[in-house]
Amino acid sequence: MSSTSEKPTEPIHVESAEHFEELLGQYEVVLVDYHADWCGPCKMLEPTVAELAEESPAAVLKVDIDELQELARDKGIRSVPTLEFYGAGERAERLVGVRDKDELAGVIDQIAA
Repeated sequence: MSSTSEKPTEPIHVESAEHFEELLGQYEVVLVDYHADWCGPCKMLEPTVAELAEESPAAVLKVDIDELQELARDKGIRSVPTLEFYGAGERAERLVGVRDKDELAGVIDQIAA
């Protein structure tokens, strides 16, 4: 699968399960940030995720688990923040909790290689 779309430099707010699937198919490397407005650790992670959207080869998708409860449930999200990494539409990695930028960038680089 080859991506023809220019990678966005800002996180994309996912609107629906269909939108999620469409975006997964559109970009070669994707980082999905499952979050909630009430989640303190999610807010701590937000600047890191925004920097990765700008600097890394990954498209960053933001999924609000309160807005998209069914999608979060279908993906088995049990706590936030949860970060999923996809390469060519396939899930490659899942991390739960706040992580540092270098660790996240390392995962993205492995998938992009």
